[in-house]
Amino acid sequence: MLKGALIGCGFFAINQLNAWRDIENGGGARIVAVCDRDPSRLKAASEQFGIHRTYTDAAEMLDAENLDFVDIATTAPSHRMLVELAASHGLPVICQKPVAPTLDDAKAMVAACQAADVPFMIHENFRFQSAVIAVREAIDRGEIGRPFWGRISFRAGYDVFAGQPYLAEGERFIIEDLGVHILDISRFLFNDVASVTAKTQKVNPRVRGEDVATMLLTHESGAISLVDCSFWSKRDKEQFPQTLIEIDGSEGSLRLEIDYRLIVSGPGGTRVRDVSPPVLPWAQKPWNNIQESVLLIQKHWVECLLRGVEPATSGRDNLATYALVEASYQSAATGRPVDPRTL
Repeated sequence: MLKGALIGCGFFAINQLNAWRDIENGGGARIVAVCDRDPSRLKAASEQFGIHRTYTDAAEMLDAENLDFVDIATTAPSHRMLVELAASHGLPVICQKPVAPTLDDAKAMVAACQAADVPFMIHENFRFQSAVIAVREAIDRGEIGRPFWGRISFRAGYDVFAGQPYLAEGERFIIEDLGVHILDISRFLFNDVASVTAKTQKVNPRVRGEDVATMLLTHESGAISLVDCSFWSKRDKEQFPQTLIEIDGSEGSLRLEIDYRLIVSGPGGTRVRDVSPPVLPWAQKPWNNIQESVLLIQKHWVECLLRGVEPATSGRDNLATYALVEASYQSAATGRPVDPRTL
């Protein structure tokens, strides 16, 4: 069984610890040590999950523990230092998104792991949601022919700041925090991007950064996708945290609608499926789709380590997703399309 350590015991890390406990029960990996600079948060995580080797200093932990990997669940400004620290110890790293505050930092992190010859994966879990996987599988089966247009939409009025108040404080908000996931879904479904045109809006007076963003992507295949995100959409039925997807193909169309209703219309007619994610024993609605994806991405990480293959959301692959984030901000600032491949 692989032995790992988790750095960061905050809001989202609790989902990761729950998922690691499931994976431990399956015999794949277990978290043997946890680290957080906040002693009270560290104590709470230690007691909840029965992990008694605790540290407030990451360097001290990596010196003291015999590990197979490190899971970094801190905020983005600390990621480069911690990834490079793990790489210097020859340890594979899975790191929360966004990978880093800047694309240069992200490139340096990838380079450090390549130089140390250790696997590096970004916890870009939205593409691992079972409903999104169902969409990709329908495309791969040829049910709608060649996709040429799509819309990936995440619009909600949910108060994300209650659990993560720091999100309201940054100059950048929705593209960096949420949009990176939705942009990654677009890459997952339509492959790489040749051009990004973006517009941003700030509606909520409580936040410093943008809370609404609309991005038009031209993919290398010639397909067009529209990616839109909002945390100020008041509706009769709150859709948080569901991503809605529409795709038109040469032979039909596909719609992932609210409440996980997947409608595929093709040459053989129209088929409607319920692709609702399970509610894991430690999960709760409406977060269950994200919580399940945390388990799925961590299982993928363990499988890749054991098989010695590159993860789907490796650091190298994620540079293309992060470039979409940077291209979106540049386009919004300049009013012009940006080629993310040049960044």
